[in-house]
Amino acid sequence: MLTEERFGVILSILESRGSVTVTELMNELDSSESTIRRDLNTLDEEGLLTKVRGGAISKRSFTTRDDEVKLRRERNTNEKLTIGKYAASLIKKNDFVYVDAGTSTDLMLDYITEREAVYVTNAVSHAMKLAGLGCTVFLIGGEFKHTTEAIVGEEAILSVEKYNFTKGFFGANGITEKNGFTTPEVKEAMVKKRAMENCKKCYVLADETKFGEVSSVGFGEITAATIITNKIPKGFKHMKNIEEVDS
Repeated sequence: MLTEERFGVILSILESRGSVTVTELMNELDSSESTIRRDLNTLDEEGLLTKVRGGAISKRSFTTRDDEVKLRRERNTNEKLTIGKYAASLIKKNDFVYVDAGTSTDLMLDYITEREAVYVTNAVSHAMKLAGLGCTVFLIGGEFKHTTEAIVGEEAILSVEKYNFTKGFFGANGITEKNGFTTPEVKEAMVKKRAMENCKKCYVLADETKFGEVSSVGFGEITAATIITNKIPKGFKHMKNIEEVDS
């Protein structure tokens, strides 16, 4: 395999998984350890990945904290609107729906037309918007997290445990094959995880920039939900649970 071909494969793997070891690359590329380490050094020098002990991680950011909602609302708005419009069309009469806190799920609410479904959410702003639409909505109890305007913590988990949802719509800060769905804060991750476990069908709303990103805490395997996105990145096109929607 030519050097440029190896570079392409390495970067494609990192885009999909977020991180990779030297041993994994040796097996994947059928190359020697010295060749892989030389490739990683070159790609690191070119700023295309970050070389770490025993392997490499994607140059894309590893996030350990959430930006405030008002900042995230300004990012990729058109893409999120496209995703949200399609997601809202999936809600049917008599569905019992969980709506996770987040800017992508917030924009989905603008397109909801099904008033005979029942909604449960851990976001105060979501509850207010759904109530304003004339929907029946339940807001779970617990600790209020100002940054994401979400209800989190042990009490929130206990609130979610009693419900069995037909559908759930979630946001994520990062998506990789290796790490699955991730978010920066453990309390919020635990609520997401428990809610997903209680959904018959889960959807993660994510614009293309979320793929390849990794945050501190995982809350589900990448196969645990159907991912709705505006564009499937190259390293994820082999996955069957990702739906690309047009504007």
